[in-house]
Amino acid sequence: MLALALTADLTGVTELRPVDTEDNPYFFTFKVQCTSCREIHPNWVSLNRFENNEVSGSRGEANFRESTATIAVPPVSYKQASPPKKENLVQFDCRGLEFTEFKADGEWTAKGLESTTNFTGIDLQEGEWFDYDEKSGEEVSIKDLKWEIQRA
Repeated sequence: MLALALTADLTGVTELRPVDTEDNPYFFTFKVQCTSCREIHPNWVSLNRFENNEVSGSRGEANFRESTATIAVPPVSYKQASPPKKENLVQFDCRGLEFTEFKADGEWTAKGLESTTNFTGIDLQEGEWFDYDEKSGEEVSIKDLKWEIQRA
């Protein structure tokens, strides 16, 4: 089992998570390495928890077909902490492959820490995000993102 872990500096927001519904699934995008030959696939590879593919020679299904990768534990929210703490966001059952790098493309959402504001359409591709919470009258931000793939 592998986990995607995040450490981030959240200011004025909490409960950061990918938008991940059956109608609008989040595609987790990774660089993949074969566990047999140690070769890293040249292209980014994406999987989501709602799309399953039959695995040839097996009775099971997987969210990703080359070797197998399945989202074993759905994504959870990353909560604001001071100082920032590393938390596992999602867990994967990987067979015959390992994830080596994560790309945070796709839409994320968060909630105001001191207000009821819901922030949607958060883009983390640049490694940071800034906005203004009109209900609290404060600037909010997500900075210093550090993604890690680790054993769960």
